[in-house]
Amino acid sequence: MFNLLLVVLVSYIVGSMPTAVMLSKWRHGFDIRTKGSGNAGGTNVFRVLGWKSGVFVMLVDFLKGVAATTVVARLFWDPSLPFYNRTPFDDFTVIQIMCGGGAIIGHVWTMFAGFRGGKGIATAAGMLLGVAPTEFAVSVGIFIAVFLASRYVSLGSIAAAIAFPLSLVVRYNVFMDEIPSYRTLVFFSIGVALFLIYSHRTNIKRLLAGTENKITSFSGKRSVET
Repeated sequence: MFNLLLVVLVSYIVGSMPTAVMLSKWRHGFDIRTKGSGNAGGTNVFRVLGWKSGVFVMLVDFLKGVAATTVVARLFWDPSLPFYNRTPFDDFTVIQIMCGGGAIIGHVWTMFAGFRGGKGIATAAGMLLGVAPTEFAVSVGIFIAVFLASRYVSLGSIAAAIAFPLSLVVRYNVFMDEIPSYRTLVFFSIGVALFLIYSHRTNIKRLLAGTENKITSFSGKRSVET
């Protein structure tokens, strides 16, 4: 049990690395949370500092999820889980999911920046890529389509979060594709989607009020339209 708690804790620490805050302070001398939407995520960096910084932050945040599931999870050296595995997943996949979840929580509630982090989309994407690559690709496509149509990154992110479990349901029940561990994976994906929607609750309020920021260009501060 100690080893399991250790790898989840390490995953949380990896996820807690506040990429956006570190970049804005080291390169520009201010905390990104004092600008734009006040969020410590790639989208706000994109708006305030430009597309190059935004893409860099999103990529690093994405890799935090990948690292938790592919590197940190392998630090679990015990031959089996310290509890009965009732899921159809093998023990290592369960460890990967737990480590990925720890990284997402760390990103949203970072211990290194007053527990005020990002929304968790990029880090969750890094975790889900290893768990369900087909559904991950569908979600990315939905994000791009919604973003290009609306210019709202938050709306694209919410749509992508919803698309992930829906694509599982459609593949399995409509196209009759055989998805290993579907009945467990679909509930797990719904849980992740609900968590990501919850982390975007302030964005949802602004979308409903018509005050959410749009990205209309890729040049930085002038790219924001309300």
